[in-house]
Amino acid sequence: MKNKILYTITIFSENTVGLLNQVAIIFTRRGLNIETLSVSTSALKGIHKFTITTFADEEIIENITKQIDKRVDILKTYYNTDKDLIFQEIALYKVSTPNLLILKSTEDIVRKYNIRILDMTEVWTVLEKTGHYDETQALFSELSAQIGVFQFIRSGRIAITKSNIERLSDMLDSNRN
Repeated sequence: MKNKILYTITIFSENTVGLLNQVAIIFTRRGLNIETLSVSTSALKGIHKFTITTFADEEIIENITKQIDKRVDILKTYYNTDKDLIFQEIALYKVSTPNLLILKSTEDIVRKYNIRILDMTEVWTVLEKTGHYDETQALFSELSAQIGVFQFIRSGRIAITKSNIERLSDMLDSNRN
C-alpha cells in the first residue's frame, strides 16, 4: 500500500453555480475526504481559485486532477505538496474575558503565538491566530486547558506557489501564442 500524504489542489475556474458540487463529487467517488477548502477570486481578473487539501497518493491525485480538468468551466487544475507552497490558515477563538485576564501567562501566550485581539467585551474576547495547522491547534489546546474556549473556527488553507507568477498565467500565455 502506498503512503498517503497531504496534497494541495488548486483549481482555476470561472465563477459558475454548481461547480463546487461537481468537484466534491469527484472526491466522493474516489473515497477521499476534503480536509480543507477555500474559494476566492484569483490575481487574474474574472477567474476564481479553489484551494483544496486531501490525503492521497500521487497516482490518485494525478487522476483526480485530470478528472477535474475535464469539466467545462475549469480552466486548469494543479496539485502540490507543502514544499512547493507558502500557506497559512486563520483561526478564531472566543474565550472568557475574566478567565483570560486572571491568567498569569496571558502576555506569554500572546507573544508565543503572535495572537491578535479582535474584539473584547466584559464577557468574552475573540482572539485571532494565523499560522499552520499545528500552530493553530496548539493554541486551541493550550487555551482549552488553561481557560476554556467558548467557540473555535479555523479557515481552510490558503496557499500560493513559490513561483514568481500565478501558474495559470503560464498556461494562458502559451495558449495565446
